[in-house]
Amino acid sequence: MAFDGLFIHSLLTELSPSLIGGRLSKIYQPFEQDLVLVFRKERHNQALLVSANSQYPRFYLTKQTIANPDKAPTFVMVLRKYLEGSVLQQIDQVGLDRIVNFHFSNRNELGDEVQLVLSVELMGRHSNVILYNQADGHIIDLLKRISPDENRARLLLPKAKYELPPLLPGINGLSLTAEQFSQLKTEYPDAELLAQKFSGLDKDDRLELMGYLVDDYSYASLQTFFEQFNNPRAFTLISSTNKRKIFPYLPYHLDLRKESLEPNLSRGLDQFYEYRASRDWVKQKAGKVVRVVKNEQKKLSKKLVKLTKQLNQAENSEDYRIKGEMLNANLAAVKAGMTVVKVPNYYQNNEPIKIQLNPALSPARNAQKYFSKYKKLRDSIKHVHTQIALTQGNLDYFDSIKTAIDNADPQDIDQITDELVNQGYIKHQDKHKRKKRISEHDLNRFVVSSGTAVWVGKNNYQNDWLTFKKANKTDYWFHVKDIPGSHVILKTAHPTDADIRETAEIAAYFSKGRLSSHVQVDYVQTKRVKKPNGAKPGFVIYTGQNSIEVTPVAEVVLAKKQA
Repeated sequence: MAFDGLFIHSLLTELSPSLIGGRLSKIYQPFEQDLVLVFRKERHNQALLVSANSQYPRFYLTKQTIANPDKAPTFVMVLRKYLEGSVLQQIDQVGLDRIVNFHFSNRNELGDEVQLVLSVELMGRHSNVILYNQADGHIIDLLKRISPDENRARLLLPKAKYELPPLLPGINGLSLTAEQFSQLKTEYPDAELLAQKFSGLDKDDRLELMGYLVDDYSYASLQTFFEQFNNPRAFTLISSTNKRKIFPYLPYHLDLRKESLEPNLSRGLDQFYEYRASRDWVKQKAGKVVRVVKNEQKKLSKKLVKLTKQLNQAENSEDYRIKGEMLNANLAAVKAGMTVVKVPNYYQNNEPIKIQLNPALSPARNAQKYFSKYKKLRDSIKHVHTQIALTQGNLDYFDSIKTAIDNADPQDIDQITDELVNQGYIKHQDKHKRKKRISEHDLNRFVVSSGTAVWVGKNNYQNDWLTFKKANKTDYWFHVKDIPGSHVILKTAHPTDADIRETAEIAAYFSKGRLSSHVQVDYVQTKRVKKPNGAKPGFVIYTGQNSIEVTPVAEVVLAKKQA
């Protein structure tokens, strides 16, 4: 189900007691559309993630470690000025709409108490976070400033009067009385038609409500459905098309298969959105890197096509030599001013061969021109082969960068950016920025069935550090064969067959072959892995390897991951 009005109601029943009365101690904006508000209450910190992401706007308490950027955006500076240190007095929802108001009490520069509202509107592409003064209703600032041309319904700019967006009318099922239900039942004898009139329900909730009312068209049945939202739990379910959905109750009338149950709704949401949010944050943070990679791949692909064409032309240059020889053998047949001549080709049983001429040159000079072009093309073959190898190597390198981005967590993007800066593909922006040293905590860590640890690098810098500085010489090194992927270390000198297969599956999953079956994975002791002088980050050579063919399955691999 979507993050609809009833879902929000369920979430607020759970998290309100944890936040109300708490002091807002920290505010930061880790990504363009996401805020983190840290509340301090009863000696405990609670981090509230608020996202105005157009695809999946949401808010919930999170346990994820989300880095605080070095430079705060303007909106965060405003929030810190007005809200940092304030006390959360109340949280309310506008009806059953996707609008939640966080009411704060704080003191201004003169020491006077002021009431401020942080309004979170979770409305698809119109999602926003708006800070306004409760006394006069004027907007102080907002996450997304919208020009009047983009939104004619209301003005969304600082100093404008805050107004609610246009809301759809509907029945509030949580407050509906038995008498009101009886009147509605008379007005709508068709249960399915009545179900369409309730507000705060997305498509899945509405279908579930229809199921309840079709089974038993009574007030008791209606109450049973809506009461579930007052006692929420997090049910993760799988649809027939393998799409994951999360509900605050367990639906019985939808074609869904139960995957998991988490008693705490915020924890369930945190787990449900962890992968999606991580990929979205990586996408936001890696925007510049992705553009560089795409541009370089495009340029290199064009260059490779051009070089291949040039090589084919050079390897098929015999035609120029033959034409030069035929001209030399038939100089008398060439008259002044001719642009083309046909002469017998003694290599082809004297079949006539057509030769283009430059009328400004003598017959001998025309023949010499063909010989010169033949020699130039033949001499270029070695150079073109070298250029093709270099171009293909650079393409493979950017393929490895793209795979690293696919495997990256948000905090890994800085290392990938540093790598491209050092390789000269991105200009150095902050000369005073201190480089973060790679540590074991940067790696992905797994444990196979035998209890043996497996470490996985997520980018080229981590791969080099893991293979050549962290791993023992007797550990086993894994890498997919001939395609980009992570360096993977199995921390044992005596692996079992099961250890090898499970580690190979991990290596296949963290590679470009993640979605493939029958992936070939090489493995060898780390001491047999070498790095050539001058090689790009992540590039190695190795000898004496064995290979195993595996098919990576995401659920199986990720179940072995350690926090």
